Amino acid sequence: MIILEDVYYKYEPEGIEALRGVSLQIKEGEHLALIGPNGCGKTTLIRHLNALLISTSGKVTIGGFDTNDAKHQAEIRLLMGMVFQNPDNQIVGMTVEEDVAFGPENLRLPTMEIKKRVAEALGRVGITELACRNIENLSGGEKRLVALAGVLAMRPRYIALDEPTAFLDPAAAKRVLNIIDKLHSEGVGIIHITHNMAEAALTQRIVVMNEGRVYLDGNPREIFGKVGMLKQIGMQLPQITELLINLKESGFPVRTDIVSMEDALEQIRFLADKIKD
Repeated sequence: MIILEDVYYKYEPEGIEALRGVSLQIKEGEHLALIGPNGCGKTTLIRHLNALLISTSGKVTIGGFDTNDAKHQAEIRLLMGMVFQNPDNQIVGMTVEEDVAFGPENLRLPTMEIKKRVAEALGRVGITELACRNIENLSGGEKRLVALAGVLAMRPRYIALDEPTAFLDPAAAKRVLNIIDKLHSEGVGIIHITHNMAEAALTQRIVVMNEGRVYLDGNPREIFGKVGMLKQIGMQLPQITELLINLKESGFPVRTDIVSMEDALEQIRFLADKIKD
């Protein structure tokens, strides 16, 4: 379990307080979306989860290990993988194979175990054919998959992803989301920062942040049912939800706590039957 207890963090020397008393528990294997306006503290929060940042006050515990305890930081980083928004910030190898092998090599694993992990990680994200490709010749989407494969080669229990589909075309974004869903189905805990409300709607739980604090916390149906609170902080709603809200405001008897296309179609069929009657 991941536990944050009254966590504050201030960037120095600017004195900017990015987290203001965040308390949160994330269960192992949970798929959580972290959303909120720009500058609300989302990226700062996930950087606390593998001890890249250490809280100014409060406590962060990952799998029973306190991130403030330097002697446990290596163990924490084995538990918690991190995929940054810009994959160039974490890719270090010249080729795909070299980059994915970097983490296991630093663990001083036997050569055959490293090769096994690299092949397994490349296969899990579907880029086995890129193994010998030079990193410089990859697209942005391919680099995201290489960064994810490098994390998977370390076999973490949790992975935090900072806007993993940002700036990708729809096909590449769908590929990344399918891989995330597959990892979750295999028991890997996912913390997913996104500005895409349709992506957030597909998760088990949504945490909304605002001004460095947890603003809302619940399942997608609960969160997107709080239209006024979301709009108050400038958040958009999934297009499906917006459509049903507009229908309801026009006097049609539809539910608005809908987050999936299937549920929306059911509501529209219900409405069509009502109109026929």
